[in-house]
Amino acid sequence: MIERAFDRLKDFRRIATRYDRLAGNYLASVCLAAALVWWT
Repeated sequence: MIERAFDRLKDFRRIATRYDRLAGNYLASVCLAAALVWWT
């Protein structure tokens, strides 16, 4: 289940390539993507 969650998060290009250089911005985008994955 955990691996599937990471797989779904990697579908978001912004997270897979880590465009954000600041850790806070990256964490925020991971949280948004996780919320979207959980919502659907």
